[in-house]
Amino acid sequence: MRLTLTGITWEHERGYDCVVAASRRYEREHPGIELSWTKRSLQAFADAPLERLAAEADLLVIDHPHVPLAARAGLLARLDGAGFDDELAVLAAQSVGRSHESYAHDGHQYGLATDAAAQVAVHRPDLIAEPPREWDAVLELAAQGRVLWPAKPIDAFSSLVTVAGSQGAVPAAESGVFLAEEELAAALAVLHRLTELVPEECLGWNPIQAAEALAASDRHAYVPLAFGYTNYARAGYRAHRLRYTDVPAGPAGIDGSLLGGAGIAVSARTTGGMPGAGPAGRLGNPVRAAAAREFAFWLASAEVQRGVYYDAGGQPGNAVAWDDDRLNADSSDFFRGTRATLESAYLRPRTAGYIAFQDRTSPWVTATLRGELTDERLARRMNEAAAELLTD
Repeated sequence: MRLTLTGITWEHERGYDCVVAASRRYEREHPGIELSWTKRSLQAFADAPLERLAAEADLLVIDHPHVPLAARAGLLARLDGAGFDDELAVLAAQSVGRSHESYAHDGHQYGLATDAAAQVAVHRPDLIAEPPREWDAVLELAAQGRVLWPAKPIDAFSSLVTVAGSQGAVPAAESGVFLAEEELAAALAVLHRLTELVPEECLGWNPIQAAEALAASDRHAYVPLAFGYTNYARAGYRAHRLRYTDVPAGPAGIDGSLLGGAGIAVSARTTGGMPGAGPAGRLGNPVRAAAAREFAFWLASAEVQRGVYYDAGGQPGNAVAWDDDRLNADSSDFFRGTRATLESAYLRPRTAGYIAFQDRTSPWVTATLRGELTDERLARRMNEAAAELLTD
């Protein structure tokens, strides 16, 4: 009798193709298991309440900022204390920066970092041999009309955090305060200048749109801030190959880039811990729960991450894969070229109110860059939101 596990992820080679290819291999190695994955657009996946996703699937590919709220609501199964603690210790040692830590909360692990990312820089090596490494040089290149920058609300917010970090600020370091007004003003000064120099449509773009535009045309050569996608660094993926590097340095170097990525989690509904799960059918089935956890740890393992997962378009979260010579040769040194940025990346506040804070304030950042809000008003509104949502 075959056991079918269901999973849900986002619609991209990096989110879907890699887990499906890995699942087919897992099924061959475990004949009694079948894995069925569904996908949603990146925006639909981000917008869907985690309660609904956890009710629909055994396995979830999630963004780490959801973990504190999900833990408080009992939506995700704990991965520690379930017979895999030795494997957890190995994965913690194989973390890229704070990726593994980002799926932990209140002493428990709720996800495994199968995908590591942060805001990094990207350029066309056929157009510029050496990218700018500091912000003054970035703005000089932008003044020549050669720079793109994805700045739709969530990406503008992310860029604000990254630039503030490179100037030595640590967002939300003080309870109830996101950034001091002078820290925010200093970061916005850079972003206002960048906004003036890039095409207006950039304020509605995400990193995929920026990468597509960079790969398609010879007009632009560089993007200073965007979440990296190894796919564009691989031969044959698009007409022109991209190369990713560390973010531009500020007064504090490259510290503080916003940490992103994705991880594999197990629904608490599968293990019987989700509120309202009940005792029947697939709910709380110990065989299903064990199988789901076993697959999650297998997917996050170094062997799988640097093998079938990467080869099917994935962007590994395991540091062994990031150190792999084959993967770096195949991706124009994507991993070694951005590793320093990942190692010093900023981990967003570990509070249940963070997602609400990010959703509320991100549009304000883009509005400020459009001149619809003053810098001072943005500072006040962000700190008011932080006092309301980032103090639990």
